[in-house]
Amino acid sequence: MAENEDGSEKSEDPSDKKLRDAREKGDIPRSKELTTLLMTLGAALFFYVFGQGMMADFAMILSGGLSFPREVAFDTLKLTDQILALLLASLWMTLPFLLLMVLIAILSPMLLGGWAFSAQAMAPKFSKLNPIKGLKRLFSTQALMELFKALAKFLLVMSMAGAFVYLTFGELLGLGVEPKDFALAHAASLIVQAFIFASLSLLLVAIIDVPFQLWNYNRQLKMTKQEVKEEFKQQEGNPEVKGRIRQMQRAMSQRRMMQKVPQADVVITNPTHFAVALKYDPLQMSEPFVLAIGSDFMAAQIRTLAKEHGVPMIEAPPLARALYYNAEIDRPIPYDLFKAVAAVLAYVYQLKEQGTAQTLDFANLPIPQGLRTQ
Repeated sequence: MAENEDGSEKSEDPSDKKLRDAREKGDIPRSKELTTLLMTLGAALFFYVFGQGMMADFAMILSGGLSFPREVAFDTLKLTDQILALLLASLWMTLPFLLLMVLIAILSPMLLGGWAFSAQAMAPKFSKLNPIKGLKRLFSTQALMELFKALAKFLLVMSMAGAFVYLTFGELLGLGVEPKDFALAHAASLIVQAFIFASLSLLLVAIIDVPFQLWNYNRQLKMTKQEVKEEFKQQEGNPEVKGRIRQMQRAMSQRRMMQKVPQADVVITNPTHFAVALKYDPLQMSEPFVLAIGSDFMAAQIRTLAKEHGVPMIEAPPLARALYYNAEIDRPIPYDLFKAVAAVLAYVYQLKEQGTAQTLDFANLPIPQGLRTQ
């Protein structure tokens, strides 16, 4: 199990953020063996398709390099031009092959870790000059795996090379006595076979290396439980700070709510546990609005403010409970409570205008059974 520098165990899989951060730093899984294998296979395929034509071009270049007029051999400028022409022809002949190798070298790493460009990865890191860390890397799992791969590649490639030479020894010797054109074509065929043999030897190494690189990459990015907690705090915010912010938001909301109580037309109480302040202006509102809702201590504050500002208070426990559990601040009252609230408002208006009002049984207001609470 991987451990942190402080000895804590890295037992948790890397988070998405940890993977993104690693990618931004240019730290992504790579397998050099996969790239080498694909380049070898690409070379074999290229020579299989274009080998005959390349050998024909090579024969022309070879012929031009070995046969030229006498005056060219004794003229420095002409001989230089001849050599430059041969070099350019050779470069032009091999250019497609070189471009293919460059393309494979660029694209093949994307098969494992995808494309990633990071300026951070290009910046010099003086920490790599630390001899202690260098020794740790020298004897790390990664270094041992690289050593094993180097030995395995050497043994496999040498074995395959020996097998290839053994199987084609007669053909290799026969190239010297074959006609030029036939010998070149035969040599192209042998080159393709050689690349195929080399690919077979590298295939086994790549099959082992690719899963190892993915496993090792995940192992190196594993996190401790504390790192997971710290990252969660950074992303989601400190729970204590968030709780404090919510508390402050509730306090501000309650202050705004309490400031509206003096504007209420009536406060309906339980009488002590709940208090709901309502306002209704027929000229501006189509339905009564809830200005404030509170229970226990908050209900006591609503009642105190209502008393200080002369807001009528009606003791109607069933209606107060129904409003408390079903209504929302700064929203119209629930439609099913219109009749009950309208009866209370009519009673309050009669008291304001006439000083008296018809007796109303507040304990038996028309409240639907589904909105009644015990």
